[in-house]
Amino acid sequence: MAFIFSILGWIMEVTLKFIQYHRFINRGFLIGPYCPIYGFGVVGVTILVGGLIGREGTYAETFMAGFVICGFLEYMTSFYMEKMFHARWWDYSSKPMNLNGRIWIGNLILFGLASLIIVKWIAPHYFDFIETWNPFLLGVFAWAILVCMLFDYVISHFLMNIVKKEIDTTDGDNTEEISIQVHALLQNKNLLLRRIYQAYPEFKVLPSRLTKKYKKLKKDYKTAQKECRNLLHQKFRTNFNSEQLKQAQQRLEEAYQELNRLTGRFKKRY
Repeated sequence: MAFIFSILGWIMEVTLKFIQYHRFINRGFLIGPYCPIYGFGVVGVTILVGGLIGREGTYAETFMAGFVICGFLEYMTSFYMEKMFHARWWDYSSKPMNLNGRIWIGNLILFGLASLIIVKWIAPHYFDFIETWNPFLLGVFAWAILVCMLFDYVISHFLMNIVKKEIDTTDGDNTEEISIQVHALLQNKNLLLRRIYQAYPEFKVLPSRLTKKYKKLKKDYKTAQKECRNLLHQKFRTNFNSEQLKQAQQRLEEAYQELNRLTGRFKKRY
C-alpha cells in the first residue's frame, strides 16, 4: 500500500511542478518514481481511522488524521534533511499560516482531502484487489520493492552527501551567495547530481561553518544578557560595581551586533 501511494504522490508532485515550471522534474529525495512520505502518510491514516486494525473514523476524523499525520511527516522530513544535508530543501516561509517554513496550511488541507478520498473511496477497492493475489507472490513482490527502495536510499544518501560537501566547502559571505554558487556547480555535474538540483530548484544552503558560528554567537549573546541581568539585580546593594555593569553592557552590545550581522547573512532564514 505504501509503495502504490508513494508512486501516486510522486505523480502528483511531478504534475504540480510541471504546471509551475512547464517541464518534467523528478521530485523527491529518492531517484525512483516514488515519494515515501505520501505512502507512509496514507498507511498511518488507514491504520488510525481507516478500519484496517481499529475503528473506522468519520469523514471529519479522517480529514484531521491526514491533516495531522501527513503534516507531521512533512515537517520531520524537512527537519531531518536540513540537519543531515545542510540545506533547506523546500521553504514555505512566504506562504500564509506556515510553521517554521516547513509546512503550511494549504498543503495540510490538501493532505486532509486526499486522505479522505483515499481512505473512504479508494482503499476499499485496493484491499479487495490485494486479496485476490497469491500470498507467496505478494510476499516476493513486497520484498523486491523493499530491496529496491533500500538500494535507492543508499545511492541517494551518497549523492546528497556529495552535495553537502559542496555546500560546506563553497566560499561565500552569506547563504544566498553560497546557494547561487552551489546551484551553478550542480548544474555542471553528472546526471544524478543534476537531478537533485532539478528536484529542489529553490533549495537554500545552510553551511555548517555559518550555522556553528551562529549558534556560538547566540550562546555568547545569551551569556552577556544573563551577566547584565545579574549585575542589575545587584544595583541596589552596597557592593554594586557600576564600572563592571558598564563593561557587561558593552559586551552585550558587541554580542548583539555580531549576532545581528551574521543573522543577516542567512537572509531571514532564522
